[in-house]
Amino acid sequence: MQNKPKYNLFKNSKYAIDGLITAIKTESSFKLELFCAIFIIAGIIYIDTSLTNKLILLITGILVLIVELLNSSIENIVDLCTKEIHPLAKNAKDIGSTAVMFTICLHVVCWILILLS
Repeated sequence: MQNKPKYNLFKNSKYAIDGLITAIKTESSFKLELFCAIFIIAGIIYIDTSLTNKLILLITGILVLIVELLNSSIENIVDLCTKEIHPLAKNAKDIGSTAVMFTICLHVVCWILILLS
């Protein structure tokens, strides 16, 4: 039996909204990054730079949120599979965290380069 429902735009949108609500309720890192996004968006609107630069900052900022959601998914799957401390479980979680860190670094570097240009 497949665990994959038929595609339905409204149901799938509800699943996405449910996932967002769950992330906001349960993931402190996502909650913090979402809070920071408010100030980041305000900063993007405020700074005097080209539309292209503003889009780069917006896209890399949203990318941080996306990668954090994927990292949270990885952590949930690992926790579902095992509660034991296992090197592969640790690796999966650490690699997901590294992806978030790299994305945040990318976003910060974009800010620095745009502000200095």
